[in-house]
Amino acid sequence: MSLVCASCPVRDSAACSVLSDLERDALAAQGRKRQLARGETLFHAGDQDTVCATLVSGALKIRMIDAAGDEHILALVHPAGFIGELYKPFSSYDVVALGASELCLFARADMTTALAQHPALTHALLRRTQEDVHASRELLAINAMRNAKQKIGALLMAFAKAASDSPCHPARSFELPLTRGEIANLAGLTIETVSRQLSILEKEGAISKNGARGIDIADPALLLQLAETGR
Repeated sequence: MSLVCASCPVRDSAACSVLSDLERDALAAQGRKRQLARGETLFHAGDQDTVCATLVSGALKIRMIDAAGDEHILALVHPAGFIGELYKPFSSYDVVALGASELCLFARADMTTALAQHPALTHALLRRTQEDVHASRELLAINAMRNAKQKIGALLMAFAKAASDSPCHPARSFELPLTRGEIANLAGLTIETVSRQLSILEKEGAISKNGARGIDIADPALLLQLAETGR
């Protein structure tokens, strides 16, 4: 395994984890790393010559800007997530870094060739895509909830699951990938309501706030209950 792959924090969870060391070395030789700062765009809507990428660290948002200039967050991408359109360009969406992020980039043609050569990689990428679609549906479902506490509780649970190394247990501590304004945008709330609900969840013993964006889950069972019922 190459030095890059050997030290990669998502080498056991990204789609390429199904490849042998030699296969992964060959794929890595065709790729390159890219660093993004917060607010930097990976793909712009309408880009024709896009690349494919695995997110190594950080977080990204997939967004659209409507005719009035308002942003709508459609999906979030967390470490080990795959980004890129193999068969059509990003006609309507931007992909923007939510914070300092690192990606492993591949030309679309190279990724298409790798998928043809390695059926296991194709299956792994299909599974990853299905997981991403499910996560996007969960975000849409959260937006449709009417109870503000339920919305914020459900978002915190989603963030905790995304930050966890285990598919069975959410992370007990994590950094919010979104600002309060972005959370308000995503949940259909005001910034004041987001801040108030975070304070209520802390007062009720479900979470503890840790600095500007840190969250510690004090009582996972209680937070899950609030996420499901709002009370």
